[in-house]
Amino acid sequence: MNINTKTFQELSNLELYQILQLRSEVFVVEQNCVYQDMDDKDGKALHVIGTKDNKIIAYARIFKPGDYMDHACIGRVVVKKPMRVGGYGKEIMLASIKAIEDNFKETTIHLSAQTYLQKFYEEMDFKAVGETYLEDDIPHILMIKE
Repeated sequence: MNINTKTFQELSNLELYQILQLRSEVFVVEQNCVYQDMDDKDGKALHVIGTKDNKIIAYARIFKPGDYMDHACIGRVVVKKPMRVGGYGKEIMLASIKAIEDNFKETTIHLSAQTYLQKFYEEMDFKAVGETYLEDDIPHILMIKE
């Protein structure tokens, strides 16, 4: 998988379309969760894009401290369903962590994890903090990497 990090302004129309399509495919349709994915935060984010055969198969968005949470954070981590083998999720996460370190010079990173993925994030040194909570009727937990 090839991974690139781009600002919102650097995204091509096709890349933006494929990102929004992938996020909708997973977070709205697959998870049967009706919510507004386009939340006016994409313009502030850096977009970490994983492609294979010129198609976006993995994605995450990252924020510097204060643009979404108080600390640098990762969100909208997603891998296309047929591609969820082969380590693409871990690859996009590691690239996102590196992009935060390189672009924002931050090492403390927060994320709001769906609870069923807690073990996955723990493998990358994130630690659960506090109690679980519902976000769009899906159980989540705050996780922090320091």
